[in-house]
Amino acid sequence: MINADSIIDELPDPESARRFLARLIEIHPAAAQKLERKNALLSDVLTLVAFSPLIAATLLQNPEYLWWLDRKRGENVVRNKDELLESLARFSLTNSQLDPHVLLARFRRRELMRIFLRDIRRLATIAEITEEISNLADAVLENALRIASQDLDNRYGSPLESDDKGRMRRSELCIVSLGKLGSRELNYSSDIDLLFIYSAEGKTSGSGTRDPLTNREYFIKLAEAVVKLVGDRSGEGAAYRVDLRLRPYGRVGPLAMSLADTVRYYKGEAAPWERQVLIRSRSSAGAQILFKRFASAVENSVFSTNDTIESALANVRRSKQLIDLEKATSKGLDVKLGRGGIREIEFVAQALQLAYGGQDKWLRSPHTLISLDRLADRKLLSDREYTELAEAYAFLRRLEHVLQMEHGLQTHLLPNDPDKRRLIGARLDFAEPTGFEEAVEHHTENVNRVFRRVFGDGDKSPMADSSEDAGLQTAVSEVGLEAATACLPEIDFAKDVSPRVAEMIAARPAIVKSVSFNADRSGDGHYSDRLRSAVSSESTFGGRLSALRTIWTEMIFEIAVLDATEKLDINESKRLQTVLAEASIETCLEITRHEVGNRFGYASAAGLSLAVMGLGKLGGGGVDYDSDLDLVMVCGDQAASSEMYSRAVEIFVNTLSAITRDGSLYRVDLRLRPHGKDGASFISRTAFADYMRNTAAIWEMLAFVKLRGVGGDIELARSVECEIRGIVHERAALMDHRELAAETAKVRSALEKKKRGFRRRGDIDIKYGPGGMLDIYFAIRFLQLRDDHRDDDKTRSSGAMLERLFQAGSLTAEDSGVLRDGYRFLSALDHNLRLVVGRTTRMPVSNTRALGHLARRMQFGSPEALIDELNLHRLSIRQSFDRILAETK
Repeated sequence: MINADSIIDELPDPESARRFLARLIEIHPAAAQKLERKNALLSDVLTLVAFSPLIAATLLQNPEYLWWLDRKRGENVVRNKDELLESLARFSLTNSQLDPHVLLARFRRRELMRIFLRDIRRLATIAEITEEISNLADAVLENALRIASQDLDNRYGSPLESDDKGRMRRSELCIVSLGKLGSRELNYSSDIDLLFIYSAEGKTSGSGTRDPLTNREYFIKLAEAVVKLVGDRSGEGAAYRVDLRLRPYGRVGPLAMSLADTVRYYKGEAAPWERQVLIRSRSSAGAQILFKRFASAVENSVFSTNDTIESALANVRRSKQLIDLEKATSKGLDVKLGRGGIREIEFVAQALQLAYGGQDKWLRSPHTLISLDRLADRKLLSDREYTELAEAYAFLRRLEHVLQMEHGLQTHLLPNDPDKRRLIGARLDFAEPTGFEEAVEHHTENVNRVFRRVFGDGDKSPMADSSEDAGLQTAVSEVGLEAATACLPEIDFAKDVSPRVAEMIAARPAIVKSVSFNADRSGDGHYSDRLRSAVSSESTFGGRLSALRTIWTEMIFEIAVLDATEKLDINESKRLQTVLAEASIETCLEITRHEVGNRFGYASAAGLSLAVMGLGKLGGGGVDYDSDLDLVMVCGDQAASSEMYSRAVEIFVNTLSAITRDGSLYRVDLRLRPHGKDGASFISRTAFADYMRNTAAIWEMLAFVKLRGVGGDIELARSVECEIRGIVHERAALMDHRELAAETAKVRSALEKKKRGFRRRGDIDIKYGPGGMLDIYFAIRFLQLRDDHRDDDKTRSSGAMLERLFQAGSLTAEDSGVLRDGYRFLSALDHNLRLVVGRTTRMPVSNTRALGHLARRMQFGSPEALIDELNLHRLSIRQSFDRILAETK
């Protein structure tokens, strides 16, 4: 213990080390005795646990890691991917009883312990540390890909494609890493940003135990399997958090795309920030040659010789400003996203690469430190700036590592608490807190000074009042003096009420010209005609997407301004948004037919019989700001080509939901379709009816009560709507009402519990929480099924249905009054919440300004009065909901 005490006293957190040693003696006495005889190992272990309670817990759970660490602690080299794969193979042999995802998570944690020891002992540079962490992720991904590929091959056979001579060969997949993994600069708790690209279309050999798949289907399943192996959080947690949002078309895009389609996207549709992302991209697993083909094809789109230096800098600056908006509420210094943080260093490097890399290929390096060195060599950074940025990068990355390895969390926040900052400073070898604080200020000031030099005034935000108001004044002046006098106060008021309006003006000041306060909007063809006219003048797919988004943004902006200035009531705002959504669906279908014609022939496209069925708010005719569109795609029974229909649905969804440089329209959700995520993206009319008649669960019956045809083949849509709703009510009539009530309560409770896990203490969720809107929705749909009340084709609103249920005797006068008043209140609050705050179902309890706007729009004298009224409604609604289900016999 003398040796241990002398070591412990010198550590930054001696108490943590003492607690670990005492616990080790208590539960693993033999290991503790052996450890005390190995002075060098003891010193390393106590140092590790003084830096990281996470490592302390890992060693207490796995004392055998002590002797593994003893063997590895003398290795002072960066282990490459192949070496780590060999270690993983040996680890797998000795841990064969573990589920694969648990094994991968354990292996990663063990290896990070070894790497972190080299890090805190300063036995490697920051570049070497981040490279080895990245190599570890590559090895885990490669292993997961091998496991998943073998499993899918056994089930479906190998994916095949034809070469130039018509011979069949195996299709390959490449896992492309982006961001920090893409530049080999991964930190200890980074998400890993991935793309999945496969070589070509084709189909599987059919030699497996199941029917063949198209290559598209096979590789999407393969991507899903890899993500699950690496990212499954059950058991002991995930090896990595996988982020797929940077893939083409974002959240709504397919998980895997062919090389040809991926190249086409980045050349023709990708926004500037998406091309910027590719600066830091490489192959982490799979077929590296495939990545080389991809990189070669898109390189000139990333580093364009046509972009001006000004536009390249502006695009990167815009990305940084959006990040600044997102982290505006952070408490403490964010060493990654904050002023003078890591992201400013990365953006300086990337901006100058984009600005000058089109002409100078030598500047095209994904690694931040290498790119800074090359920029200095080309005199795009001064020697002093290069030195300051490189030193700041090393300091901030080590600080980030210490923050993350303490508890294994993805954090970049340096807390304000003085004691915590003192401990962090000590772990970075600062004897006094003042030295640490001075170093933080010194490095962040140096970084921000260079950032301002490259980009201009770094303190301007994309919402800065002066530039925004100037743009607004300019745009209004173009409308004319009379119009400016009439609408500028209205626009200013709307901008103050709604961040949505303010953001639209910041992005496109001239958009104010699209607002007409006196236009006639009574005709439902108003939006459809304008959308079709805008799209018809374009000759390319990208041009049509751009035109559609431009005109749609003007339309939703006009609705939001009229709404914010109280020129529209809530019902009219929702009616207009529903009409706009249906017009957008029809326009997207027209674009889809044209694209299908290009790929499958116009004769085939002309016979495309596809009905778009709406659920949720779209089905009920109550689309609101940021509403998802819950859709089911149905084809006629004579559909000729499943491949054509599958491709058509994919094009349609991307057309409707893809995020491009001109924005996006709607989030599309197909998860309510038959068989959910395991089902095809479309279904025939007969198969749909069979599923609803024989397979659909009660929760699906509750959802499909509101099914409505919203676009496409109108005759087919109306027929499907009538048939499916009939089946739902016929099945409900044969059910035991107590079973229906119990299942309704179960589904409602599951949704409430699921969302409860994401709420902070004190949050009020007006949709998912107790007494929220879902209580009303489920009560209505339950009563519709129990007593066979079918939606009225003329009005499908929840308010109208509540009145019908009361008149028919399905609701008592008391419950009718509670639910009717509660629905009216919550519906208005939800609408205003979307307008004033954005896409959320939670009350902004900590945002006094937003609460004030909500209270005023809801006609309450104070935010406190609004919250009190909300709580009264929630209590009454939950009591009525429970009573309705409990009284069913």
